[in-house]
Amino acid sequence: MDSGRRSARLTDLVIAGVAAGVLSACLALPVLLPTGLGVKAANHSFETLPESLAAPVLPQRSVILAADGSKLATFYYENRVEVPLAKVAPIMRQAIIAIEDSRFYQHGALDAKSILRALIANLGAGTVIQGGSTLSQQYVKNALAETATTAAGRREALEPTAVRKLRELRLAIGLEKHLTKDQILERYLNIAYFGDGAYGVEEAARHYFGVHAADLSLAQAATLAGVVRAPQTYDPNLHPVRGRERRDTVLDRMAELKVVTPAQAAEVKAQPLGLRITAAPNGCVESSAPFFCDYVQREILANRAFGKTPQERRFLLQRGGLQIHTTLEPRMQKAAQHALNRYVPANNKSGKAAAEVLIRPGTGEITAMALDRRMGDSTKRGTLWVNLAADSDHGSSLGMQAGSTFKIFTLAAALEKGMAFGHKLDAPKSFVPTGFRNCDGDRVGDPRVSLGNAGDGEGGKQFTLVTGTWHSVNTFFLELERKVGLCATYKMATRLGMRRATGQKLEQYPSFTLGFNTVSPLRLAAAYAAFAARGRYCRPIAITSIMGPTGSLPVPRAKCNQAVEEGVADAVNHVLRGVLTKGTAKGNEIGRPAAGKTGTVDNFSAAWFAGYTPDLASAVWVGDPRGGYSHPLRDVCLGEGCYGQVYGADVPAPIWRETMEAALKGVPEHDFEAPPGEYFREGDGEKEDDKDKDKDKDKTKEKGMGAEQDQKDAPEPNGRLPWFFDPPFAWPWKGD
Repeated sequence: MDSGRRSARLTDLVIAGVAAGVLSACLALPVLLPTGLGVKAANHSFETLPESLAAPVLPQRSVILAADGSKLATFYYENRVEVPLAKVAPIMRQAIIAIEDSRFYQHGALDAKSILRALIANLGAGTVIQGGSTLSQQYVKNALAETATTAAGRREALEPTAVRKLRELRLAIGLEKHLTKDQILERYLNIAYFGDGAYGVEEAARHYFGVHAADLSLAQAATLAGVVRAPQTYDPNLHPVRGRERRDTVLDRMAELKVVTPAQAAEVKAQPLGLRITAAPNGCVESSAPFFCDYVQREILANRAFGKTPQERRFLLQRGGLQIHTTLEPRMQKAAQHALNRYVPANNKSGKAAAEVLIRPGTGEITAMALDRRMGDSTKRGTLWVNLAADSDHGSSLGMQAGSTFKIFTLAAALEKGMAFGHKLDAPKSFVPTGFRNCDGDRVGDPRVSLGNAGDGEGGKQFTLVTGTWHSVNTFFLELERKVGLCATYKMATRLGMRRATGQKLEQYPSFTLGFNTVSPLRLAAAYAAFAARGRYCRPIAITSIMGPTGSLPVPRAKCNQAVEEGVADAVNHVLRGVLTKGTAKGNEIGRPAAGKTGTVDNFSAAWFAGYTPDLASAVWVGDPRGGYSHPLRDVCLGEGCYGQVYGADVPAPIWRETMEAALKGVPEHDFEAPPGEYFREGDGEKEDDKDKDKDKDKTKEKGMGAEQDQKDAPEPNGRLPWFFDPPFAWPWKGD
């Protein structure tokens, strides 16, 4: 070793010795020479330094917990779990005192003997083999570093200068006046860094050996005690040889002090380190529910209830030691994830993706949120950073066109106006979107445009409110929307929490009922959950409570309200039950009362299914993150087969069915309430005109009744929004 490096390594101890000498003189000379002006000045300089040190609030990791208490994720700036001294093994306390400050219980803030002995030993060895600072001084140094608010402040707290040493000693003297030795030792063991990302003795014990601090053995305690002097040098995981040598040094010192016998020390020295490294994941990537975890994280980081600034909120999450209790049900999450992975595997060659959200009706509780993709680099196959299940403020997604799942709002608006199940309307083969006004009273629509049906081209006849919904006939719903009013349909949707995924209001054009607005599965699931709850809408929530070190924190509430009259909701449920038994989703029944609606976006750019029971609601989206219009659901092979084109009943509905069957296993069956009798005044609406019976009889689809009519839900857009999805809609024509 050259003289320069040797000198640098000894600088800290030399300064400590000099500082101790100077300070000893400052403390002693006033007694010996009370009239000396120079001594008075030196003593005054020392005494003007601050004496008290507020105990820093140590950064502690926060955990996100599922509804059953299982851990979903951990967040930390410093991976630490504070414990009282009583939960630290006595042998660990003895080991740290032996190697760091053997006379800890005999001296005050300064131990001149230790400083002199360490200085002589280190100079003789040509390297730092002993420390001179007391545990009180070491604690002060670490505490000053923890309370620093800037990187420069932290460097200043750690730099080896005489000024810093004097300040540390002054604060250590004050510390010893106000705390017992055990209290100081407890603080030291919780603040110390043990290398490899482990802060505090409890996390160090878990990280290196998979045990609690209370259960550390002699060998383990000696290993940990040896690390704190220079974690980067003695980290046993990164430097096993040096780590073992340092452990043996601790054992020798413990034997020298008669804490253990020479035989005990020799026995342990013959053993390997015996590390059992347990990494503590930081963040959502490795969570069993990564996108739900990310939703919770964003809920905290974006909500001013958890701090005035983004920095304060991140500080709270990463350092606050929070226990964040959530609504997620692991069994339901597993059910959704399994169904998505089965029908749309993450690495499918077509690059398609799927997302699903489950909500408990009447509570707003998100019980599951899953994507078929792993969380990660979006440029790599099978991974995605964007949470396609949520709005942009909780996952960066700009949303996806909703397709015919939006027809439920027109249906509800018609029933709210008193329209009966058997009420009939003509559904032409093509429809010219005129005669519409938005909520501002402006005319919207374009007489140059003709909208039609898809699939088998069903149209050109009458449908009832019931059969038009079961068949999902576009022109029927356009005519129905014109009759009840575009504004009434819009207001129904907004009362049920619907907004664009960007947070903006829904756009109002005639194709509103066909689902041109871009929304998230989360909002759609919440809206459908309101019908399951007999019209009671609840804002989606993911957090039930947050406990911090000093008590509970306020959390966002569901803010439930009766958005739709119970009778109207009961009538909607009655109609949508038939979609699963006699309509476009026939064959996807789940063995208990259920209702739902298929949705297939224009040009097969995406497909949906939203459905519910009185106990659980879900919305499923399937599409392509690269853009549905550029990469439609045509000629694709997914997990359960190959498809010429994918309708809402082909993949989303089976995902929903399999999810619900598993998620509701063991949950008592409940039925929907019967709709008010007034809705049957024109019959049950389950039959169309007799003259159409024969014509319709043969129009059956393999998966249900008739080709699904919600395929052409919006005109082909003429532009492209950036990044991962195609634009919502591109014909904002106004005026007749």
